[in-house]
Amino acid sequence: MRASSTLPTAEKLEHYFRQISTIILSRQDPITGLFPASTEVTRHGDYTDAWVRDNVYAIQSVWGLGLAYRESGCDNGRAYLLEQTVVKMMRGLLTAMMHQADKVERFKRSRDPRDALHAKYDTRSGLTVVGDDQWGHLQLDATGLYMLMLAQMTRSGLRIVFNLDEVDFVQNLVYYLGRAYRTPDFGMWERGNKINNGRAEINASSLGVVKASLEAMCGLNLFGDNRYQESVIHVIGDDIAQARITLEALLPRESNSKEVDAALLSVIGYPAFAVEDEKLVEKTRRWVLEKLGGRYGCKRFLLDGHQTVLEDTSRLHYEAAELKKFRHIESEWPLFFTYLFIEALFRGDYVEASDYRKKLEKLAVHKDGINLLPELYYVPRDKVDAEKAQPHSQNRLPNGNTPLIWAQSLYYLGCLIDDGLLSLTAIDPLHRHARIGRPKRIEVQIALLAESEEVKDELDELGYISELAKDLQGIVVKEARDLSRVFSYIGLNHKLQLSGRPIRRMRVLATSQVYRIGDELVVFLPQFQNQTAFYMNLDSHLLVEQLAAELGYLSRHWDQPGRPLIVLVVNRSMLKAADRDAFLAFLQEAATGRVNAVNVKLGALSRLIHQT
Repeated sequence: MRASSTLPTAEKLEHYFRQISTIILSRQDPITGLFPASTEVTRHGDYTDAWVRDNVYAIQSVWGLGLAYRESGCDNGRAYLLEQTVVKMMRGLLTAMMHQADKVERFKRSRDPRDALHAKYDTRSGLTVVGDDQWGHLQLDATGLYMLMLAQMTRSGLRIVFNLDEVDFVQNLVYYLGRAYRTPDFGMWERGNKINNGRAEINASSLGVVKASLEAMCGLNLFGDNRYQESVIHVIGDDIAQARITLEALLPRESNSKEVDAALLSVIGYPAFAVEDEKLVEKTRRWVLEKLGGRYGCKRFLLDGHQTVLEDTSRLHYEAAELKKFRHIESEWPLFFTYLFIEALFRGDYVEASDYRKKLEKLAVHKDGINLLPELYYVPRDKVDAEKAQPHSQNRLPNGNTPLIWAQSLYYLGCLIDDGLLSLTAIDPLHRHARIGRPKRIEVQIALLAESEEVKDELDELGYISELAKDLQGIVVKEARDLSRVFSYIGLNHKLQLSGRPIRRMRVLATSQVYRIGDELVVFLPQFQNQTAFYMNLDSHLLVEQLAAELGYLSRHWDQPGRPLIVLVVNRSMLKAADRDAFLAFLQEAATGRVNAVNVKLGALSRLIHQT
């Protein structure tokens, strides 16, 4: 499997080209571009269908090898060949999903699992293979993974999206994923709850990949580096923030039913890099290894009966009381060592990376002259009792699903990096790995708009700069509900029968951005200043508490270029109320440049708008 370190670069690349061509490219359907998860049909299932998740992972090594040829300077046309193979597969999945545009439209509002995009398709036709209620199709991590890699591959120079209809569909996938923080799904293992009873739950592994995909898509031009604005994808910052809040609250747990899940390795490391808190990343990695790590890889989760010799394969779901029989004999998956291998390379821990590479080489099965990574290792029936009595003491056997293309592809990707053929930034052109541990120093800008000349004069006497909306040149001030209406048109496509974003309340991350609509700069008032129901101006204490909360939220979650801008309309009631001292105290504190440990800048909108 390993290319000799003494070989010239061209020969190393040739070594990997032969391996990847034989093991991965040979399985790609020539019409749809899709890959079967495996060619195996076993008592555990038919793996010849094209799972979305498996396909995106299967193409990783092909994409990586194409990038390696591009970087090497010794490309003989193979970079183009490999890159177009990637484009064909990604477009195959895009086409399969676009056939289900009606589901995307319904799911944006219903969040019903029966309205979810399918998780797998027929490899030869790209059409559905099982009914809406015959599989746990709602797997937000699979859709999120596709979107994340679409963004990374587009930024790397590939052109996957061809026209505005496809742009509109991808924009609607953003809306499809936008409320993942409150949407239970079936997760990476497709069956939901740990008890395997078919009930969906909120999974950290799904949420992390979705968060990463929304961050990656935000502001991305799907047509590449050009000035065509209609192909830019728009993401509501508050959807990302809510995903972050929920994810950090869950970790290191996977879900309500699962103490831990090895799927989290894809969230804290490659490809998602979804957790910025370095301590939480380390805690989650340690938790996975302590609870799930073994000689042959990692268990998926505790009490996982999948493909153990004690599993009853005639039933899709388990009884809660029978889970205990799987204790200590859960199958171990080499797949998870590939995640740890690549993550160690990104952390610059080459000793650990080398250790995982050696472990993977030992776990490979020699078949037809090539070393292949099996899907999993299981405890033979005659060794079950001994393994239960003394965990990790018995030798395990590989199952028949060899290779697991997903694992094989990630292994090749790691090897390309480890052998110096592929740079880290090439497969992470969005620099997501640099987000971990990055400190945030956000200054929130606050601009005061006076309701009337009289209010402006009074603010002037108090020493606070304010402006009147009618005096602003080239700047339009709108309410938050107007921003909701604007987004209801973004992604609208009559041919695909897709609407834009459903009308929903806009939170402060969205309203604190400056938008250019036509030739005008447009700013939006925060939601709590909705002029039709602005009761806070009657209670200065409540208003100040809300402002302080919004400032803290902005400082923690702002993730856009520039600085956030809150536009605050000051009316007569706020200055004449009996408890106006609370509001004036807030302005006085803001004038010092700091409110509740948040850096702020109080100034005129006409000036601040050009500093965002």
